[in-house]
Amino acid sequence: MALSTRQEKILVFVGHYSDEHGYPPTIREIGEAADISSTSVVNYHLKALQEKGYLERDSSISRGMRLTKQAMAYLGMSLSDSVSIPMLGRIVAGEPIPLLDSDASAFEGEWIALTRDLLRDEEGIYALQVTGNSMVDALVNDGDIVIMKRPTDVRDGDMVAAWLRNEQETTLKRFYREGDQVRLQPANPTMAPIYTPASNVDIQGKVVLVVREL
Repeated sequence: MALSTRQEKILVFVGHYSDEHGYPPTIREIGEAADISSTSVVNYHLKALQEKGYLERDSSISRGMRLTKQAMAYLGMSLSDSVSIPMLGRIVAGEPIPLLDSDASAFEGEWIALTRDLLRDEEGIYALQVTGNSMVDALVNDGDIVIMKRPTDVRDGDMVAAWLRNEQETTLKRFYREGDQVRLQPANPTMAPIYTPASNVDIQGKVVLVVREL
């Protein structure tokens, strides 16, 4: 589908900015580059680019956009050998603590780069830093970074970020369905599993990759 002059200007800016910095621009940066003072107008054009197949967006993540293959071809750009992933905070591998955490601001604007061959699919991907040692037998240690994917399906045995609704807490554990309950199993023999009603668990993501802290 054809692009308006303003949409093309935005697309070119997003492409060049992402190529130079390794991560996409903010809404305000796009507005400044395109001479648009209203963030709602910027969002209107970004939505149009998304509907036309030039952008993929995740509104829950700051700078949550990336060019599609169609956009790369339009701009005459080739895919980079690396993938930039947003750091959204910390997750506890231990006793649950309040949601993806009070330290999220410490990671604001921080991204990590991985080689593209490590990730088959970039959609819904984000990173969290691990605190605690409940998953040491799964080779996930304190300080490691887990690469998470927002779940479309979760199977027994998957390592997940589980949000406990009643407790308003989150934890990193292996997930198992047991009747109308869920067992959140640590990978540390010194720690007990968590049993809770299935209705109390909201899976925020599952681990697809672990980046070791050396």
